[in-house]
Amino acid sequence: MDVRRLAKDGVLTALALGIFVVELQLPALTPIPGVKPGLSNIVTVAAMFTLGPADAGGILACRLLLGALFAGNMMALLYSAAGGTLAYVTLLIFRRVLTKNQIWVASVFAAMAHNVGQVLTAIAVTSTPSIIVYLPVLLVSGVAAGLLTGLAAQYTVNRLGKHLK
Repeated sequence: MDVRRLAKDGVLTALALGIFVVELQLPALTPIPGVKPGLSNIVTVAAMFTLGPADAGGILACRLLLGALFAGNMMALLYSAAGGTLAYVTLLIFRRVLTKNQIWVASVFAAMAHNVGQVLTAIAVTSTPSIIVYLPVLLVSGVAAGLLTGLAAQYTVNRLGKHLK
């Protein structure tokens, strides 16, 4: 990996982590636990479509690990890693079939995949299959969050994409 690419990935990781930490300080948007916009995913989505899977995966992994450390909640790492992995795979698939003008679509599906990963992890950790009833609520919030982050990533790629490469 060349120095320029490593520096770019480091800056994007710091940006994603900074957004994550700021978002932790915001009050809950809804009374439903676990519903948040996931604004740091803007960076991951933009990186996937401009830098590629390796860079996006590295940025995501670093943000998840450092975010859990900064938040002081290592159990959250388990949920975030499960959701993040499914979201990453979803982005990887959609990256092959969508254009850079359809990034928002990939983001919506990635957000929903993230919610599925978190619910499946919660079921596995608690041995409580009835948690699945929470999934429809999270999927609706995932569509909204994915649309928000996807449109922001779309705008970022359209405006800054040539500078990210």
